[in-house]
Amino acid sequence: MRVGIVGSGVMAEVHAAGWRSTGAELVGCTSAHLEQAARLAERFGFEVYPSYGELLKAVDIVDICVPTHLHKAMVLQAAGAGKHVICEKPIALSVRDGQEMIEACERAGVRFFVAMVVRFFPQYRLARELVTKGQIGKLGVMRLKRVSYPPQKSDDNWYFDEARSGGMVVDLMIHDFDYARWLGGEVERVFARLSRSADGVGRYAQVILRFKSGPMALIEGGWAYPPGVFRTALDLAGTDGLIEWSSDEHGPVRSFVLHRPGEAASVGLPVAGLAEDPYALELQHAYRCIQTGAPFEVSAQDGLEALRLALAARESIATGKPVSL
Repeated sequence: MRVGIVGSGVMAEVHAAGWRSTGAELVGCTSAHLEQAARLAERFGFEVYPSYGELLKAVDIVDICVPTHLHKAMVLQAAGAGKHVICEKPIALSVRDGQEMIEACERAGVRFFVAMVVRFFPQYRLARELVTKGQIGKLGVMRLKRVSYPPQKSDDNWYFDEARSGGMVVDLMIHDFDYARWLGGEVERVFARLSRSADGVGRYAQVILRFKSGPMALIEGGWAYPPGVFRTALDLAGTDGLIEWSSDEHGPVRSFVLHRPGEAASVGLPVAGLAEDPYALELQHAYRCIQTGAPFEVSAQDGLEALRLALAARESIATGKPVSL
């Protein structure tokens, strides 16, 4: 199948590299930044199309890697043209827009994949598998961390414009909202707090999710570290044990099972690390499902529900009150 990328920034470059591992034919890209697009095209050996409409005519699948406020219009146009869609997270800036996008693709009979890539990181997948198998008993508390340095300043720093990106809570923390929901199911209440640096650039948030099934999650996110520093971690506590992993350790997921007579008190569980690029794994999965008609592991509705949680967290920050869902 023929694939075209919309955008020419960091995520477009990451996706272009990922498509090389799928067997799809990457035919080209289109972008508002022509010089940047030309460099991307030269690196990957494809064509730069003069407009989004021209790109749609040449492809079976469009991969949207542009600022979030542009997602809705581009997805609707792709659905109208009968093209399958892969769209970077967040799905949209509002739940209503995301729902319209999902419904448009369903009416058009095209597949719609929202790129929630954390589900394809081996550490996170293994941790969920262990929880699902009952390795730590009944899940009680999740602690998830995703704190990076602020986006670097540029001529068009759209990440800092909440009208275009949704802000840090929506753009960055949505990964862990999705992961927490993947483990804990539906959320019934959200409470959040946000701190800002003196210049307003650095932001740090803590969000508490309460799940209908009983568990709770404490999610830490921020643009708060010096340039080049990006830390993630997970800590999953259950009635019978603990699963933990941190990007600082560069080691395997660790599982500690509460001691029972005749059983080992501690088990180390190695993973393959990042020998396989999670973005490539994500695109391989999406492409395989589009080819075969198999269901996606992460549905567009999952992407929409992660957005709902992010927006609830933002509302809680603004009001200082919990938000019930």
